Amino acid sequence: MMNNRQLAEAFTLIADLLEIKGEIVYRTLAYRKAADSLLNLGREASEYWKEGKLEEIPGVGKAIAEKIDEFLSTGKLEFLEKLKKEIPTGLVEWLPIPGLGPKRAAMIWKALNITTFAELEAAARAGERA
Repeated sequence: MMNNRQLAEAFTLIADLLEIKGEIVYRTLAYRKAADSLLNLGREASEYWKEGKLEEIPGVGKAIAEKIDEFLSTGKLEFLEKLKKEIPTGLVEWLPIPGLGPKRAAMIWKALNITTFAELEAAARAGERA
């Protein structure tokens, strides 16, 4: 069974991938808010799930509650798997780099067709610009 930290990490990854994809801001913010709420929750989300009260978790509405339910029921989330196929997950590794947020990562990926940190480093050393 997934714990709150694992759920929060998954929702943060969803938010990052959606932002790289160029989704509307409120959607990415909803996943970030849910992730933050899960990290700061006083008890495990699985307890709310067993009680049928996932929507009582702050920042968790119907859509995110359904995703938590799928995670806790199956151990995976089809929505996240679909995003991982659309967006190279290597781009998420770039996000801790100062000044390189999701929008810039997407721009570099699309302009230079690079998806790994090693390719990013080589492009930077070569002076390539997106």
